[in-house]
Amino acid sequence: QVQLVESGGGLVQAGGSLRLSCAASRSIFSFNAMGWYRQGPGKQRELVATITRGGNTGYVDSVKGRFTISRDNAKNTVYLQMNSLKPEDTAVYSCNAGYLASTYWGQGTQVTVSS
Repeated sequence: QVQLVESGGGLVQAGGSLRLSCAASRSIFSFNAMGWYRQGPGKQRELVATITRGGNTGYVDSVKGRFTISRDNAKNTVYLQMNSLKPEDTAVYSCNAGYLASTYWGQGTQVTVSS
């Protein structure tokens, strides 16, 4: 079993920054990959950023150059640094992890960007 706990969401003005954290209950090296997803109001959930066990990262086009996914292995935590935030970034952000044959999700954290 894996628990993922997100934190760091909140209300920020457009152009501002937030850093989201996803703390895992086991070593993040045990995961095939971890990702950040978001679901905005009236929208489908979309994959925002991923990081593999080997450290390779990927981003959806709409956040490239603004968001950075990283990890702290000692803290079993993955981060999403979000800069130059836009109102369209408003969403519930959730992290997930692939472990063995299963996928685990955190509870999500709300990010609201005001114009």
